[in-house]
Amino acid sequence: MKRRLLTLLLMLIFTAAAGYAAQEPVMEDVQLDLRSYDVIEVPAGTFIPVISAQEISTQYCPVGYKVRFTSTNDLFMHETNIIPENSEFYGYVEQIHEPVVGTNASMVIKINKVILPDGFEMPIRGYIYTPNNNLIGGGISEPASWIKMPHYQSGIGNNTTLQIRPGRERKMGSHTTITSGENRIIILSDSAWITHTLTN
Repeated sequence: MKRRLLTLLLMLIFTAAAGYAAQEPVMEDVQLDLRSYDVIEVPAGTFIPVISAQEISTQYCPVGYKVRFTSTNDLFMHETNIIPENSEFYGYVEQIHEPVVGTNASMVIKINKVILPDGFEMPIRGYIYTPNNNLIGGGISEPASWIKMPHYQSGIGNNTTLQIRPGRERKMGSHTTITSGENRIIILSDSAWITHTLTN
């Protein structure tokens, strides 16, 4: 009797399992309503005015040193404030060239992200701009000597003017520093795609 009940129970279990496996799940045709938004392209070459949040120097900042800048103005495009004032730009020192005789130190600073005042973070590609291919510093160092040259003037009194010009030799170059609070400009090296904007 027990054996028959056990056999019957096992047959019921296998039949139910086979019936369940034969049923395929039916997916309902549900169309989700997606949030619509406009993507704003900020083209490469766009300038963003910023100030430095810290002092950055070739004397003590190594390659890879993390830097932060803060935007000083709202950046509008198509009547939309795409990068509000006080947005924070983060990056790092990409290159450093030590000072040598005749040339001051220089550095290149890359910017790789911006955080808006509400905390939203976006990746960007840019550099701290200079007309010298974004190289900060790198100018000619001070002359090591000055040469006096007299200039004789003809006319009343035959006056002589003494002119001083720099000699050919130059001093050892000095380190380049961006002071805290110094005004700078970020130039975008690639288009930035803005999908998040702040509203008042």
